[in-house]
Amino acid sequence: MQGRLWIVFSLICVLFVILIGRLMYIQYTSGDRYEKIVLSQQVYDSAVIPFQRGNITDSKGTVLATSIDVYNVILDCSVLNEKEENIDSTIVLVTTCFPEITAEKIRSELSEHPDSRYIKLAKKVSYEAKTNFETLAESDDYKKKISGIWFEKEYVRSYPYGQLASAMIGFSTSGNLGVIGLENEYNHYLNGINGRSYGYLNDDSNMEQTVVEPQNGYTLVTSIDVNIQSIVEQEILNWNNAHIDEEHPTGSEHTAVLVMNPQNGEILAMATYPTFDLNHPRDLEATGLYKQEEIEAMTEDEKLEKLNQLWQNYPVTYTYEPGSTFKPFTIATGLETGTLQDGDTFFCDGGEEVSGHFVRCTGITRGGHGEETIQKALEDSCNDALMQMSFRIGGDNFAKFQHIFGFGQKTNVDLPGEARTDSLLYGAEDLNRTAINLATNSFGQNFNTTMVQLGSAFCSIINGGNLYQPHVVTAITDSAGNTVKTVDPVIEKKTISKEVSDELKVFLRGVVVEGTGKSAAVEGYEIGGKTGTAEKLPRGTGDYLVSFISYAPQDNPQVMVYTIVDVPNDEDQEHCQGPKEITRNIYSQILPYLGVEKTAVEEVEVAQ
Repeated sequence: MQGRLWIVFSLICVLFVILIGRLMYIQYTSGDRYEKIVLSQQVYDSAVIPFQRGNITDSKGTVLATSIDVYNVILDCSVLNEKEENIDSTIVLVTTCFPEITAEKIRSELSEHPDSRYIKLAKKVSYEAKTNFETLAESDDYKKKISGIWFEKEYVRSYPYGQLASAMIGFSTSGNLGVIGLENEYNHYLNGINGRSYGYLNDDSNMEQTVVEPQNGYTLVTSIDVNIQSIVEQEILNWNNAHIDEEHPTGSEHTAVLVMNPQNGEILAMATYPTFDLNHPRDLEATGLYKQEEIEAMTEDEKLEKLNQLWQNYPVTYTYEPGSTFKPFTIATGLETGTLQDGDTFFCDGGEEVSGHFVRCTGITRGGHGEETIQKALEDSCNDALMQMSFRIGGDNFAKFQHIFGFGQKTNVDLPGEARTDSLLYGAEDLNRTAINLATNSFGQNFNTTMVQLGSAFCSIINGGNLYQPHVVTAITDSAGNTVKTVDPVIEKKTISKEVSDELKVFLRGVVVEGTGKSAAVEGYEIGGKTGTAEKLPRGTGDYLVSFISYAPQDNPQVMVYTIVDVPNDEDQEHCQGPKEITRNIYSQILPYLGVEKTAVEEVEVAQ
């Protein structure tokens, strides 16, 4: 008997060994397949937890763009159908708190999709509406009488200042994709990573759940100052509103202002007109530029074309002939190369005969300005004198310094859509081949630039010769406020010496005190600058782009303001005072705000 027991025991042990071996073999060869089969037979719950797109703030922390909580109202038909006694009370509360949801809609879903666990009843309801529902659901009237309703969290982009800096800030689509502006340029920093909650019902019908928290996007800290930006946009609007009539719904085709700190390349304000509301970027009617019947008559392609025009950031994406605002660069080139000397004089008799063309001078005096020093030529904006200077400078030097100042090159400003200008100016060979190219280039005609390009180059003229890369973002921080990245000022190159810079500032100050920029003067402040007038192509139509580029204060410039009015609604476009008026009004407000002290000096030093 004992022997038989040992035999049975041994057989059982052998069978266990075989069974264990078989299980190990199955686990090794087919474990993943069986695991999937088991998992597929369990009831799972999985939900995305969205990340919050990062904010965009001004230099003082004022929020320019943010993402606010909204909620989708979700109906779980299977849960509500299990508790039929709660259907009527649930419908009453839902339709009371969310009027866009009807009782018929809920009953229809319960009937047609009785086992569905996810029916979206309403989209993007506010946090206040959600909280009100939850509060009422816990009240004595509804407690334990509400079933099958839950909320799915989302974020929508919100712009507290509406139109402010719209083309520069940009907007994003519902999929967190930046379309224009900073929203587009820094999309990868602003976006985060979605989280997810995972869960399944175990054998006891208890939910086992794991949550992976989302990673929110980073915040952009910009150099923009909301107060300066607001002042700039208001003055642009004031001027244009004063020049609107029945035939012209806007006071100009475009008006744009660029405000920079010349000591580090930071952009303090960037504005363009006409503009749009960031909260309703596709609403043409809200712009006030078109009547309802005009919009209804447009095709979808025509509407999109109008919107694309509104979304353009003029200081970055448009090119134009700069006109006389380029003259300081011609003079700087001459002084830096030694082809011009302080004390040189030129005689203006109304124009120059160049390559078979008579190129006339500007100004009221058609007979000419007479004898001109370098400073007086800049004050009078004398084309004749500038052409004579360019002949001394020569095509090689002229082309070389255009490149040094950054013309024909992208500034790499941290905004999308910067226009290329490399094919829109002459090289040394073209300037040397025919004198007409050199002559007209000397006063800013027959080549193109952008506002951000010329503005950055001008900053180098007045700051001692440092060409900074213009930039808007100064820092990137995480949701806890920790600095992830600091954007330091970058000096791209040295353009001119400090001595030449100081000399140019004397000349530019003279333009505002004695020359064409007088109407831009602000009492008590030393402002320097240069006016510009460029006849648009095709010539002879009477359309002009007028501008004024300037800085303050004289000794240590803290702010540069560049204003353009493109095709002003003015009887005499060529002599339109718009840019100077807008600039003067901007300075009168931002200089006190920036703490720039007034000075009693009213006279300008005259260079001989």
